[in-house]
Amino acid sequence: MTDEPFLIGDAMTGGYGSGPDILHGCTISVEKGQIAVIVGPNGAGKSTAMKAVFGMLNLNGGAVRLNGVDITALSPQDRVKHGMGFVPQTSNIFTSMTVEENLEMGAFIRTDDFRETMEQVYSLFPVLHEKRNQAAGELSGGQRQQVAVGRALMTRPKVLMLDEPTAGVSPIVMDELFDRIIEIKRTGIAILMVEQNARQALNIADRGFVLVTGENRFTDTGEALLANEEVRKSFLGG
Repeated sequence: MTDEPFLIGDAMTGGYGSGPDILHGCTISVEKGQIAVIVGPNGAGKSTAMKAVFGMLNLNGGAVRLNGVDITALSPQDRVKHGMGFVPQTSNIFTSMTVEENLEMGAFIRTDDFRETMEQVYSLFPVLHEKRNQAAGELSGGQRQQVAVGRALMTRPKVLMLDEPTAGVSPIVMDELFDRIIEIKRTGIAILMVEQNARQALNIADRGFVLVTGENRFTDTGEALLANEEVRKSFLGG
C-alpha cells in the first residue's frame, strides 16, 4: 500500500507474557520527517504501545509494518537492523563507560566507519563532545538523555522511538531536548515519542494519539488536539 504511513502499528492487541491484553485494537503511526506523540493518562498503555511497535511483546492481533514491510514477527534486534532506534525510559546508558564509549556501543550493528555519525551527534549535542571522556554515570539527567538519544542515532535509524525522554528533567532541559528532537526530525527521521508532558509534546507534534485503557480515544494533528476542548479538559488540565 503506497498511501500507508512509513511506520504503523496497526490495530495492535496484546500484553505481556500470559497476562491480560493491555492494548485493544490500538493503532499508532508516523511518517518520515515527522514527530508523532503518544499521550494519555497513567495506565493508558502508552509505553506498552511503543514497546509493541518495537517487538518487545507478542501481539495477539494486529501487525507492525515499516516502509510497507510486515515486521510483526521480527525480534527487537532485527528491527534495529531494519532501521528502528529505541530509547527506553530507564537504564538507557552504560553508566561506567565514557560518553564516547556509549556512542561507540550504539554503532554495534555497523561495519563501516561511523566517525562521521559521531561528529553529527556531537554537533547536535555539543556538551557530549565536551564531556566525551567522562563516565556517563557522572552526567546530569538531561545529559544522560542526550547520551541515550545519541547512542540510538549511531545506528542511523529511519525511525527514532523515545519512551518518556523528558521524565525527571527540569522544564528548561525539557525545552532543550524538544529543540534537539525537532532538529533530528528535520533530517528526515521519523520520531515516535511517549510523553507525560502532553501539552508541551503536542506543541511539537505533527500527529498525536491520545490513548485510554489501551485504545485510541483521539487521533489528530498536534495542533488540532491542543485546540480540542474535550482533550484539553480531560487530558491537558483545562
